[in-house]
Amino acid sequence: MKAARQHAWTLFAAALSALLVAAPAQAVVSAESTPSALHSETDGEADRQAVSREIERFRSSSISISQAMAIAEARHAGATTADVSFDGGSGVPVYRVKTLQNDRIWRHTINASTGELVGGEAALPLAELDHDDRSNLAALGAIRHRLADAVRVAERAAAGKAISGGLVRERGRLNFAIVVISGDDLKEVILEPPGARAK
Repeated sequence: MKAARQHAWTLFAAALSALLVAAPAQAVVSAESTPSALHSETDGEADRQAVSREIERFRSSSISISQAMAIAEARHAGATTADVSFDGGSGVPVYRVKTLQNDRIWRHTINASTGELVGGEAALPLAELDHDDRSNLAALGAIRHRLADAVRVAERAAAGKAISGGLVRERGRLNFAIVVISGDDLKEVILEPPGARAK
């Protein structure tokens, strides 16, 4: 459930208020005009080029992250997305989408150009996950907000397009963490849905 953290190239910069459906949520946009992962001397030119290729492949994709989530959720009645990320590193650019349906996590790979399911789908019973992941997913099932809602808010708040999103728990709070490409910058938007605080 830490896919959104794989693109953690940001510094905390501003706090914004946003709306998820009709209820308020806190949005914190973290941004850096020159992402350190793209410009650190120790990372090397090859790493910068790989990140640039990944972003370019994302920008040239026909399917948005919201469409990929909708495609995966439609596979199983009542499913909701728990984690989504773009992967342009392999042959065909894809979205990797994990959906929660009842007591299972479904893993889907969606072609980012056509929207077709790539390969099969895999299901994992929640009982096989570690305690933290089960706890986060139980909280996701208990709130009325969805990752798709958080993606829309994050894209508006950061003025860009989401490339990944998922659940994170920090200091007892369950948040949606969305990474957005805005211009040449990567911005991380953290949203705490109402009712997601730990007891």
